[in-house]
Amino acid sequence: MLRWFASNQIRNAASVAGNIATASPISDLNPMLCCLDATLELASAASGSRSLPIRDFFLGYRRVDLNPGEVIVTVRIPFTKSPYEFVHPYKQARRREDDISIVTGGIRVLLAPVDDMWKVEAADMAFGGMGPTTITARTAMANLTGATWGGEAGDSQWLTGAFAGLSADMPLPPDVPGGQCEYRRALPMSFLFKFSVATSQALTATLAALPTAEASALPPPPLLVPAEASASQNFVTAPKPATRGEQKYTLGGGGLTKGDASGSRAPLEPDVDPAAQGEGPESRAPVGEPVVHLSAGKQVAGSAVYVDDIPEPPGMLHAALVLSSQPHARILSVDTAPGLAAAPGVVAILSAEHVSGSNHIGAVVKDEEVFATNEVHCVGQVICVAVAETLAAAQEAARKVVVEYEPLPAVCSILEAEEAGSFYEICDHEIVSGDIEATLAGADAADGGGLVQVEGEMRIGGQEHFYLEPNATLAVPEDGGDELVIYSSTQNPVKTQNFCAHVCGLPAHKVSCRMKRMGGGFGGKETRSVFVGVTAALAAQVLNRPVKICLDRDVDMAITGQRHPFIFRYRAGADPATGKLAFLDAKVMSDAGCSLDLSGPILDRALFHIDNSYKWPVLRVQGRACKTNLPSNTAFRGFGGPQALLASETIIDHLASTLGVAPTEFRRQNLYSEGDSTHFGQPLVNWNVPRCFDEVSESADLATRSAAVADFNSKNRYRKRGLSVVPTKFGIAFTAKFMNQGGALVHVYTDGTVLVSHGGTEMGQGLHTKVCQVAARCFGIDVASVHVSDTATDKVANASPTAASLSTDLYGMATLIACEEIKERLAPIAAKLPGADFTSVVQAAFFARVDLTAHGFYSLPTDRCGYDWSIPVPKGGNPNVRGTPFNYFTQGTAISEVEIDCLTGDSRVLRADIIMDIGNSINPTIDIGQIEGAFIQGLGWLTTEELAFGDREHPWIRPGNLFTKGPGTYKIPSFNDTPIDMRVALLDNANNPFAVHSSKAIGEPPFFLAAAVFFAIREAIVAARMDALGTRSAAAAFQLWSPATSERIRMACVDDVVARALAGNDAGSVPLEEASAHKTKGSW
Repeated sequence: MLRWFASNQIRNAASVAGNIATASPISDLNPMLCCLDATLELASAASGSRSLPIRDFFLGYRRVDLNPGEVIVTVRIPFTKSPYEFVHPYKQARRREDDISIVTGGIRVLLAPVDDMWKVEAADMAFGGMGPTTITARTAMANLTGATWGGEAGDSQWLTGAFAGLSADMPLPPDVPGGQCEYRRALPMSFLFKFSVATSQALTATLAALPTAEASALPPPPLLVPAEASASQNFVTAPKPATRGEQKYTLGGGGLTKGDASGSRAPLEPDVDPAAQGEGPESRAPVGEPVVHLSAGKQVAGSAVYVDDIPEPPGMLHAALVLSSQPHARILSVDTAPGLAAAPGVVAILSAEHVSGSNHIGAVVKDEEVFATNEVHCVGQVICVAVAETLAAAQEAARKVVVEYEPLPAVCSILEAEEAGSFYEICDHEIVSGDIEATLAGADAADGGGLVQVEGEMRIGGQEHFYLEPNATLAVPEDGGDELVIYSSTQNPVKTQNFCAHVCGLPAHKVSCRMKRMGGGFGGKETRSVFVGVTAALAAQVLNRPVKICLDRDVDMAITGQRHPFIFRYRAGADPATGKLAFLDAKVMSDAGCSLDLSGPILDRALFHIDNSYKWPVLRVQGRACKTNLPSNTAFRGFGGPQALLASETIIDHLASTLGVAPTEFRRQNLYSEGDSTHFGQPLVNWNVPRCFDEVSESADLATRSAAVADFNSKNRYRKRGLSVVPTKFGIAFTAKFMNQGGALVHVYTDGTVLVSHGGTEMGQGLHTKVCQVAARCFGIDVASVHVSDTATDKVANASPTAASLSTDLYGMATLIACEEIKERLAPIAAKLPGADFTSVVQAAFFARVDLTAHGFYSLPTDRCGYDWSIPVPKGGNPNVRGTPFNYFTQGTAISEVEIDCLTGDSRVLRADIIMDIGNSINPTIDIGQIEGAFIQGLGWLTTEELAFGDREHPWIRPGNLFTKGPGTYKIPSFNDTPIDMRVALLDNANNPFAVHSSKAIGEPPFFLAAAVFFAIREAIVAARMDALGTRSAAAAFQLWSPATSERIRMACVDDVVARALAGNDAGSVPLEEASAHKTKGSW
C-alpha cells in the first residue's frame, strides 16, 4: 500500500505517526493497521506511556484518543499466526497515483482446517472513505468468522452474510458528504470478493508447496473457475508497469510558401525561391526540423520568468479579492471597516465607487460588472478588492469584509435552467442540411421508413483548465499615474489593454499590456484573465503604486470558469440494408454560466462539429446556451468542438450497436469522401481522414489485436479489455471573420541578428520557436540568430487572442511577409556582394540607408473564413450561403486499447496509436508534443476529471459552490495514467495549401482523439455486461456519460454486488435488470 501512498516527495517528508494522528477518514494506512490488529504506544512526559489498540484510537472525524502532550512512540504489528493467515490491501481512487482514496481497506483472515474443509477462524476488515473515521466492519467480521471458506466454483453466495454485514456496518445515505453513495457501498463488497479469490489462490499455492504427505492430510482448497481468477488482481499489489513511446515523422521537402499580405489567394502559391525547389529536407531547413523549444532550457531549470517572478517594483502592493458567497442574491450592505482594520499594512479596499471609467466588461457583450453593485450572480463574483503592503494582510482584509445578502432563487445546472427556461436567446442557432421535415415524417411512419432508429441523451461534464501558473497580473503606473503598464498572464493582451483602459477611464494608447510567457492557458486565459487583471489596474491607478494580484489555486478554480458542460439529445437513423447513415436530429444545451463570455461561439463550434467525420444526408442541429448562477464558463482547448465530436461518436456507437454491426466497420463505412460537403455546406478538399483511419489500423495491427481482445474477454470474467478506433476533423479559423488577422514587427540589427515581435502569446505551445524558424528560413540564418521578444500591445497593436489553434498560421505568415519585405530591400545590396554572408549584407545595407525594419500583416482569405448566422437559409437550401467557417481541417485517427477491473472500475490504457494529418510540419517534435499533451489532457477530461457543484443533485454541497476546487478533489492524469505504450505518427505527403509553409494547426485538434479511450472503455463494459445479461443487445443498452470515471465503470459492470449496492442499506438487492439500467450521476 505504501508504494501508492501519496507520492515519492510526500512519503520522503512525512511520517507514519503523523499520518495516523491526523485521523483522515480516507487514510490508506489506518485501515491496514486496523485490520492487522496493530497497537499504538503513546507517551508523554507528564503521564508516561500507555498502549491502545489502533481501532480504538479513532474517536470521530479528525478526533483521536491522544491526550495533551502525548505523542505516538511505537506502532506494533503482530506477527502472522500461521501459514494460513492472509491479508491484502485495497484502494480505489479517481486515479491510481498520488491520489486520496474514494474507498480504501484492509482485509485479513485466519483459516483453519476443520472436518475436511477450511473454516474462518478469525477475520478482520477495516475501511476508509465509508464514514467520518476509519471503520472496523464488526458485523461483517462476525458473519464471516466460523464460515466455511469458499463455495461452489463460480458461486459467491457463501459471502452473502458478510456482504449484508458490510451494508449494516457502513450505511451511506444518498446525501452522504462526498457523494457516490452507491459506488462507495459497492466497493467494500467488491474488495471482499477480490480478497476471497486472492486468498483461495494463495491457499492453493501454499498447499502446493507442502510435502505431499502433509498436504494430503489437509482439506483441499476451494475450486475456482479459471475465468474468475483475474478477480484477484489488484493494482495496489501489482508492479507498476514501465511505459514506452514512439514518435514517427519524415523530414519532407518542398511545400514552402511566399508571404502574401492580401490574403486573397487560396491555395497559397509555391515559393519561387530556387533554393526551395528541391524535395529534400534541406530545401526547407530550418523549417521542418525538430528544433528544441527555445524556452525549454529555462523552463526545466526553473529560471524562466513568469508574472509572479518579476522583481517587485518599489512600493508594490498586493491585492486580494472579496468574493460573493452566494450563487444569487441581492447585496444589502458591504462593511469594509473590519477589513481595513484586519491587519497592519492594509492600504485600501476598493469597489465600484472607485471606478473612474466603466464598471461593465464582457468578452462579447458587456454583461459583467468588475465589482458587483446591487446583485451577485454566482459564488465567487468580485465585490471588492483589498490592497495591502503584504499578501497575507490583503487576504486577511478580504476575509474580514462583511457582506449582507438577501438570497434570490438560483439556477445551478443545465437541467435546472431548462426547467426554469433560463437561456441566452442570442445564442439560439440552428443548422439544417437536407429535408429534415420530410425525413422525420417518413421515420414516423409505421415501418419507420425502413430505417433503424435510435434516440438518446449524452451528458458531458466540464473540465478545469488547471494551468500550472494561476491568473496573475502586475499593474505598474507610469508618468505620475497617467499611464499604465500591465504585465499579465493572458492569451489576450489586447482585450486586457482595452478593458484596463475602459475601467480606468484612460485612452487605450496610455495603457500597454506585456506578456513574456504563460505557464499554460488552454483557453482559460483568453477572456477570464481580464476581470482579474482589471482589479489590479484600477488599484494601481487609484493608489498610484504598483499592484500585483496572483490568485491562489482554489480561488482560480472557483471563480474563473471551466469547459462548458453539455447535454445532447438526439434521434438518428441508418439504413440496415446499406449500413449507411440516414438522418440526425440533435438538440444541444450548454451551461454558459452567469455571463455570456464566449458561450455563443463555443456553442456554434459545437454545432459545426456534430458530424465529426461522417456524412449525414439529412441533419438538423439546434443549440441553446443555458444561463445559470455558476461562474461563467469559457474557452477551453477545442472550444465546444470536442463535446460535439463526443456526442457524434456516441450516436455512431448507438446506431452500430442497434444495427448489430462492428462499430469500427460502421465508422469506416460512413466517413466522408473527398469532395463531399459538410452539413454547413463546406466542401472537403485534401480529405485525409480515410487514409489516416486505414494507415493507423494497419500500423496498429487492428485485426490481430481485436481478436486478441475477444480471446482475453472470453477467458476473464472480472477483467475486460476494449479496443476502439475514433477519427476526428477539426475546423481551423475563428468563425468571426474579423478575428482572422495577425501582425508582426521584424527588426534586423547590424550584427545580423533578428528580433521579431508579433501578436501571439507563448504559453508553452512553441509558437515563438516556429516563428523563429520561419524567419530564419527566409533570411538563410541559424535559428539562434532570431529572437522573439515579449508580446506587447505597444509593438503590435489590435492583435487577436492566441486561440483557435490559428496563431502559427497568422503570425508565422505575418512574420514571413515582414521578412520577405526586408529581404526584397536587401536584394540589390546582396547582388553587389556575391558570396557575402547575411551579416555583411545587412551592414552594407545600413550604410546604404536601407530600412531594416518591416511590419507584416496577414489575414485569412475572405472566402475561407466567416459564417454569418443572420443570413436566412431557404428550406432545402445550402447553408453555405452563410459563408465558409473554416480555412481547412486538421485531421487524424486514434486507436486505443484499455483494460478495466469490473469489480472496482479501475482502468488502464494499454496502448494508444495516433496518426495525425498536420500538413508539412514546421517543427515535428513540437507538434508531436502537442499531440501527446492534448491526448493526455483529453484522457483526463474523459476519465478522471469531474467537476461537482452544489445543486439539487448534490445536496451535500452548498448551492452554487464548486466542491472540486483543488488538486485534493480534482484529478488531472498523473504519470501512471499515461498509456503503457503510446505511438504517434505524422501523416506523410499531406501538404496543406492553405497555411504557412504547408503546415497545419495542431493545438486543439488532437485533444478529441482521447475519445478512443472512452469508447474502448465502453466496449470493455459491454463485454462485462454480456457475461451478466447474456446478449450483446442487452449489454450495449446503456448510456455511458462523460467522464468515464471509476464510479461509472464499476456501476455499469452490473452484477450481484451492484444490485446490492443499489438496494441501499438493507440486506437485499434490486433486480439485475433494474441494476443494468442504473445511471450514475457523478457530477450530474
